[in-house]
Amino acid sequence: MTTGTETTTETTTDPDTGADAGTGTDATTDATMGAGTGTDATADTNTTTTPLHSPAPACSAAERLRRWRLVLGGAGADGTGCELRGRDAAMDGALESLYGQGRGGGREGGRGGEGGGRRTAGLGASAPGVARWLGDIRTYFPSSVVRVMQRDAIDRLGLSALLLEPEMLEAVEADVHLVGTLLSLNKVMPETTRETARAVVRRVVEDLEKRLATRTRATLTGALDRSARISRPRHRDIDWDRTIRANLKNYLPEYGTVVPERLIGYGRAARSVKKDVVLCIDQSGSMAASVVYASVFGAVLASMRAIDTRLVVFDTSVVDLTDQLDDPVEVLFGTQLGGGTDINRALAYCQSRISRPAETVVVLISDLYEGGIRDEMLKRVAAMKASGVQFVTLLALSDEGAPAYDREHAAALAALGAPAFACTPDLFPEVMAAAIEKRPLPIPDMTEQR
Repeated sequence: MTTGTETTTETTTDPDTGADAGTGTDATTDATMGAGTGTDATADTNTTTTPLHSPAPACSAAERLRRWRLVLGGAGADGTGCELRGRDAAMDGALESLYGQGRGGGREGGRGGEGGGRRTAGLGASAPGVARWLGDIRTYFPSSVVRVMQRDAIDRLGLSALLLEPEMLEAVEADVHLVGTLLSLNKVMPETTRETARAVVRRVVEDLEKRLATRTRATLTGALDRSARISRPRHRDIDWDRTIRANLKNYLPEYGTVVPERLIGYGRAARSVKKDVVLCIDQSGSMAASVVYASVFGAVLASMRAIDTRLVVFDTSVVDLTDQLDDPVEVLFGTQLGGGTDINRALAYCQSRISRPAETVVVLISDLYEGGIRDEMLKRVAAMKASGVQFVTLLALSDEGAPAYDREHAAALAALGAPAFACTPDLFPEVMAAAIEKRPLPIPDMTEQR
């Protein structure tokens, strides 16, 4: 893709009006200016990775016109006088099926324009037509763009029902968002589709486990070792940072050194359980990606002998899925995305299962749109913290960027010493390690989440 180059900057602005040609869709500009420009030898020679501040090689007038034709698409590109052929024409047809706006003509009919015409895109009524389209976009575009286009197709064209057909599931590019959609359809999924859906979900879950498990185990094992302090450590087990801080009163300026009266060392992680972790997950529809990631992390944590993990999901009811943690796919199919939200009830259940407050970490994953009793929810959080529980609130556990959340509730939790923030899957192990060691959480810049 040519994003981040001089060429891309020039081709995303209409030379006549100054309007952004890509403001109407998520994927079209990336698809046409990235994957689209790499479809023949001419495009490849003009696609560069030159930084934005450096001049890019000159682009021929014909190639520039071709790129504009792909961006504008359909009838909206008639004014360019550029005819697409072969692979370019097929690519344009695949994009037009999803992002076309009818016969508006000119810029209003283009993919990225904001003309007044109502969208009339469609992939045809038959499932085979959709299957062919899914195959086409996987041929013409990279996986990252394919996933965005699939998501747009589900949202814009109402293709969720077609995902209930096994042949459709075999054709799609599987990712976290597709898993979320399948889970939302779980209760209406016919038996003929269920096994195919499970295979798709398992493929995504196994990929996530490979990516996240090793780092999570390494980070948390280190945190557990460091949290078990001993007062008579062997030399190799001395925690020098804490030892020096504990003995600063014994500093001898004439010698420029500290004489330690007390040594603090790392304890060796025993085989017995060190920490209790409770993952309390909001399963409302907007939290789909978070549910997927949290289930995978729950399975990873449950595999560690030094951590006793409990997994609780909730909407207006509460379900304990701890006994299914050995198989995150079963956990996911045990959830029911959608419905209302009663955080207070969920926290009441979690609170009732805490037996060692000082050794417990509770992670609430929710957008905080509370349908239950707000004041009671806050009282429960305050009570848990007062008893010694480490309480973490994650507004989202995903890579989707700034989430929508109830700012009033987030501010109230922050006032109780339980700041609420969004967390990427890569940051989650560090958050858990900090909670286990009872040190400040690595909170991202909150200004980016507003």
